[in-house]
Amino acid sequence: MEGKGFTEEQEALVVKSWNEMKKNSQELGLKFFKKILEIAPAAQQLFSFLKDSTVPLEENPKLKPHAMAVFVMTCESAVQLRKAGKVTVRESNLKRLGATHFKAGVAAEHFEVTKLALLETIKEAVPEMWSPAMKNAWEEAHDQLAEAIKSEMKPSD
Repeated sequence: MEGKGFTEEQEALVVKSWNEMKKNSQELGLKFFKKILEIAPAAQQLFSFLKDSTVPLEENPKLKPHAMAVFVMTCESAVQLRKAGKVTVRESNLKRLGATHFKAGVAAEHFEVTKLALLETIKEAVPEMWSPAMKNAWEEAHDQLAEAIKSEMKPSD
């Protein structure tokens, strides 16, 4: 997963916005997940800890840590993309992510939902910074991470 499509300008936009969002990553992670579920309510069935949950999302004890971890990993991966030249999630984590997504029944098109949710979350988090260029930078970063995960979406060994 080469980061060749990720320019210095894109990197600067991603880094600047992530630096601003980092301090609110728990809250933003939750917003990100709520947006995913607003866009695609059926996605709730893809998460073992949400599947049969009867409590409101905000009260689900496993959602906040999971949402924050996913949001932080996505953003940290984006920040490192140009410097590393590729998605920097450790290979073992990438394999685990791929296997987990595969096992949960995640399909390639589900990543379009996460992209939309991510972009909306960032736009709301840093409205004064938001621009078409920033949107493109985050789209590129998301797509490269999504491709890296999709490439590992197969049954675990």
